[in-house]
Amino acid sequence: MNKKADPRREANRRAQWNKGLAEMALLCLLRPAPLYGLEILDRLNGEAGLDVAEGSIYPLLHRLEAAGHVAAQWRTETENGRPRKYYAITPAGRATATAMVAEWQQTRARLDALIEETGDDKQRR
Repeated sequence: MNKKADPRREANRRAQWNKGLAEMALLCLLRPAPLYGLEILDRLNGEAGLDVAEGSIYPLLHRLEAAGHVAAQWRTETENGRPRKYYAITPAGRATATAMVAEWQQTRARLDALIEETGDDKQRR
């Protein structure tokens, strides 16, 4: 029997998925160069498609800063510009990102194999 999908349940599942991936994605975004908060948010939502809420990005950045994975610095990019807080990945954050990416790649490979092995076309045979 095929039940109709519950949109709230699907939204909650997606939110939990995104929450778990946001830390890894954020650390990866910071590997090339420091970024400021709203720039990080825009890239997480745009490039990574994670739908991170504005109210979630700063607590995540503060947790990563407290853990020693990122360091923050206030900068003014232009002469009359307003100061922005930029976040840079630390050596500990870089090591964590590398470990998280390796774990993600292993998990993805196992899930890809499982999906391929148990796909609908295999079940019909």
